[in-house]
Amino acid sequence: MYICYINSMSEPVIASMAEVRSHLADVLDRARRDETPTIITRRGKEEAVVIDIDEYRRLSSLAEEAEDAWLNRLADEAETEGLEGSVSLEEMAAILRAHHA
Repeated sequence: MYICYINSMSEPVIASMAEVRSHLADVLDRARRDETPTIITRRGKEEAVVIDIDEYRRLSSLAEEAEDAWLNRLADEAETEGLEGSVSLEEMAAILRAHHA
């Protein structure tokens, strides 16, 4: 399903932390110019991804929109079930933020 959210990014390059350290400018250029993410590994384990800042912002916006839609759906469901025991959308957002902190 995540494919829908990936714009036109190329297949990611996988590189170790040492490789990224040695070639950081190339990693950043590849992310920006070629729209190719780099997955950074440490001791063989995937740790992080370098992507273009515009793609990061686009994905963050999509995630925020998805969360808003989910909260609105929950609020609509709560409203149809009645008001007893329900919380406002703002209260639910605060609870979720506190839970993710």
